[in-house]
Amino acid sequence: MSKDLHDSKLFTPYQLGPITLRNRTIRSAAFESMGKDFGPTQQLQDYHVSVARGGIGMTTVAYASINRSGISFNKQLWLRDEIVPALHEMTDAVHREGAAIGIQIGHCGNMTHWSTAGCFPRGASTGFNLYSPTFVKGMSQKECSEYAKDFGRAVITAHNAGFDSVEVHAGHGYLISQFLSPYTNHRHDCFGGTLENRMRFMKMCLEEVMSAAQKCGMAVLVKHNMEDGFKGGTQIEDNIEIAKEIEKFKVNGIVLTSGFVSKAPMAVMRGRIPTKTMSYYMPWTQWPQKIVVNLFGQWMIKQYDFQECFFLENAKKFRAALQGPLVYVGGIVSREGIEQVLDAGFDLVQMARALVNDPNFVNKLKDGDISTRSGCDHRDYCIARMYSVDMQCCHNCPDIPDHLWKELKKIK
Repeated sequence: MSKDLHDSKLFTPYQLGPITLRNRTIRSAAFESMGKDFGPTQQLQDYHVSVARGGIGMTTVAYASINRSGISFNKQLWLRDEIVPALHEMTDAVHREGAAIGIQIGHCGNMTHWSTAGCFPRGASTGFNLYSPTFVKGMSQKECSEYAKDFGRAVITAHNAGFDSVEVHAGHGYLISQFLSPYTNHRHDCFGGTLENRMRFMKMCLEEVMSAAQKCGMAVLVKHNMEDGFKGGTQIEDNIEIAKEIEKFKVNGIVLTSGFVSKAPMAVMRGRIPTKTMSYYMPWTQWPQKIVVNLFGQWMIKQYDFQECFFLENAKKFRAALQGPLVYVGGIVSREGIEQVLDAGFDLVQMARALVNDPNFVNKLKDGDISTRSGCDHRDYCIARMYSVDMQCCHNCPDIPDHLWKELKKIK
């Protein structure tokens, strides 16, 4: 190696609760769009096996709903007993490559549809969600209790499927963060109003999750927003207080993120999304949205320039305020960026787009030097197509039409 990195923590083992990771890297729970009929596919398994073979410490299967009402896409997983055998094939295959495997559990809340959820969409409050678009019914207190128990049952199901950990999705405008955020929580009962009340549903869910995890010996991560990314959402100060409450449950790590999918989607991922490419891949059954996104997408979706480690400065504020283990995610594309994050006191790093570009990226980091960098150049083609087709890097797709390349080249 051109630089002596023998003091780096990157390729040292890490004890994540009851499991030991071979290094400090995690494939983040970015939606693969490789499921079918709410279950896994061979493609999904092959992708995670390739990431495991590529040297990752732990790979994370993206969004798995705790119940049927939390599904918004056919390609998402609904974590239930019927798919346990197929999931076990995947976890066994990943383990054979020497990596651990986790699964993200959550609920879409107001971002679901009757056609996929099988019921009228539920959320923190009654209203209309333009993102879907759909009317939404606020959850009753009884439903809050039932859904919290579903989070606990999802942990048991994940354990039965051979997963080593669960990541509770409490960010990005999904159901738990819909309760946390004043933007989506307009309740006047014990689940709304003050920050303490808005945290109540989250704490109910974590109580069930931790109880189940302790019984079956699973690690638990929680994905938590540092800020929603817009005026009227949660800001850093409140989210530090929420993170302190999460720590009290003795979770094995908090994954620090930001953004609200239905309001500020690119605050989650950063970069300048190719909206005409997104429109191209949307199915004709969504023709109204397809036309709107094609004509007005560049003005509708707030754009952010990409920079490496784009969440790091905010994440440092949480590192200074918290005592427990923290996982950094956001713009990791090089060995230099990873070392910067680890040197700032973070225990683990998550990445996604670098591994979409090259599942062997972690092995290249190990074999390379401080200058080793991902081939991902942040055109966000993978994001533009992931909800309609699957998550693929433009450099791995030889059949991209010329007119789409024209837009992608402008973004670079």
